[in-house]
Amino acid sequence: MADPQAAVLNQLRNIQTKTGQTLAQLHAALADTGLAKAGERRSWLMEKFGLGYGDANAVALMFGKPLPAPDTAQPADLTAAVHAGDPLDAIYAGAKAPLRPVHQAVIALIGGFGPFEQAPKKAYVSLRRKKQFATVGPATRDCLEIGLNHKALPAHPRLKLLPPGGMCNGSVRIGRIEEVDPDLATWLRLAYDAAG
Repeated sequence: MADPQAAVLNQLRNIQTKTGQTLAQLHAALADTGLAKAGERRSWLMEKFGLGYGDANAVALMFGKPLPAPDTAQPADLTAAVHAGDPLDAIYAGAKAPLRPVHQAVIALIGGFGPFEQAPKKAYVSLRRKKQFATVGPATRDCLEIGLNHKALPAHPRLKLLPPGGMCNGSVRIGRIEEVDPDLATWLRLAYDAAG
């Protein structure tokens, strides 16, 4: 089972990357607004920084509380602290480690579309906006599987269409960064837009 604290720290690191602000800076900005309710703070963070609901909610709910960090350290910028407990370390351990740069290339591609949340699971990462639009994780030691949640995926030799009622409507497997290409970008963008 994934470590819940590591998942929270990963989410906070992603928030810092998306906004370009440390959590201390985000909390200082919230303090300047004078907003008293968590829902108001969440809405303001979504509007001001383009955060998704879950990310804005996490920042709003932590306002005025100590920031979580491994052991007893509580740095203002969690990047270094999170790296030690990064859930991707477990997902891409051992023989699957060479797939991690491919995973990161997929995440970077999606980051160009706009804000989204990453929710690490035991063997993959769920990607969400208002709902899950994709999953990314190793299928084998040589192959990354990207699940796509879009009901009208086009027929393509690289795409495997899945039966209705599952977590995703289709999937594609890649093993090299070069396969993070325009076709994959199109399919991910369809799923991303439909989840927004």
